[in-house]
Amino acid sequence: MRFSSRPRNQRSRSFWVLLLLSVLPLTACDSIGPGTVTRDRADYAGSVGDSWKSQMLLNLVKLRYGDIPVFMDVGSVVAGYSLQKTLSGTASFNTFNQGAPFQAITGSLGPTASVTYNDSPTITYTPLQGERFARSIMGSIPPQSIMNVLQAGFPVDVVFRLSVQSINGIDNRRVAGGISREHVRPANPEFYVLLDQLGRIQNSGDIGVRANAKNDTLTLVFRRSHSAAVRQAVRNVTQILSLDPSATEFNVVFGAVPTGNKEIAMVTRSIFEVLLDISSTIRVPESHVVEHRVASTPEGDLGPQGSIPPLVKIESTNSNEKPGDAFVAIPYKGHWFWIDDRDPASKNLFSFILLLFTFVETGSKDIVPVLSIPTTR
Repeated sequence: MRFSSRPRNQRSRSFWVLLLLSVLPLTACDSIGPGTVTRDRADYAGSVGDSWKSQMLLNLVKLRYGDIPVFMDVGSVVAGYSLQKTLSGTASFNTFNQGAPFQAITGSLGPTASVTYNDSPTITYTPLQGERFARSIMGSIPPQSIMNVLQAGFPVDVVFRLSVQSINGIDNRRVAGGISREHVRPANPEFYVLLDQLGRIQNSGDIGVRANAKNDTLTLVFRRSHSAAVRQAVRNVTQILSLDPSATEFNVVFGAVPTGNKEIAMVTRSIFEVLLDISSTIRVPESHVVEHRVASTPEGDLGPQGSIPPLVKIESTNSNEKPGDAFVAIPYKGHWFWIDDRDPASKNLFSFILLLFTFVETGSKDIVPVLSIPTTR
C-alpha cells in the first residue's frame, strides 16, 4: 500500500476497516455442533446398520464353511469437531515523512487470517468373546422372549421354526455338528402340521399370552372362537400336543417333557443353533463342493403342502463380480454371497435374526473404557 499522499487519520481509518472485514468471516460461524446432529445421526445409523448386516451374513457363510464366526459390537461412536480461528496483522507508518521523495512508500499493512477445521470421530469396537459370548450366543433363548414376539404379531410358523427345537417332545429340524446331509435331522412331520394349525388360530386373533406380575409364569390362552374352522384348529393343536381338549389356558415352561396335560414344554434354541440352521440352507458354488471345500446343501424337509422352503434364501455367484441388486452382499473365497433385495420374505427374516440378539439378556459386567473427548470452539 502507498500512503505518501494521504493524511495520517485517513490511513488509520483504512487500517481499521480492513481489520474489521478480516474478522467478520471468522466470527460468522459461532458453533458447528448443532448443525451436525441431524446429518451425523442418519449417517452413522446407516453405516452401523449396514455393517451389522454384513457381519451377520459373513458369519453365516463362515459357519457354512466350518469357519469361526467373530462378532464385533460397536461400543460407542463419538463425533468430535473442532474449529480454530486465528487472526493477526502487522502495520507500520512513517509519520516523519515530510522530506520523503514523491511516491515513496512510507507505510505498510499486513493482515493474515486462517481457519482450521478438524473432524476426528472416535469409534470403539468390543469383541464378543468369553463368558459374554457364551451368554449371548450359546445360551437358550428364554421362552418369555419367544412368547413376547408372538404377542407382537410375528408369524408363529416363522418364530417356532427359527427359535424352538421341540415342543412337548415334537422335534424341529436339527443341524448337529458339521453341515452335511448326515448331520441334518429332519423335523417330525407333526411339527409342520402343528405350525400350520397354530397359524390358523393366530390369524383369527384367538390366541394370546398372559404373564403374572413377576413375569416368571407364562400362560398360552386360546379364546373361544365363533369360527368352526378355528375351533377345529384348536382341537388339532391339543391333540398333537397331548393337551386337555376342554382347557383353554396352558402354562408354558422350558423343558423337554410336560408334567401334565395343561402344560406346554419348550426346548428353545440358542442363537448359535439359529445361525447354524440358517447357514445350512446357503447355496454354495458347485466348484467348492467338487473341491471338497464345503458340503453340498441338504434337501429341505417335507411338510403338509410339500417341500418346506428355507427361511432365508442366501445365494452365491459363480464369479467374483458383486451382484447388482442386493439387500446385503459379502465376498468370501473368491465368490459373493448375497440376499436379493427383491425377496421381501428373506429380508424380513434376516432382519428378525438381527433382532433376536436384543431378546437375549447378556447381563454383561465388562468394564467399559472411559473416553475423554476434548471440545473446542
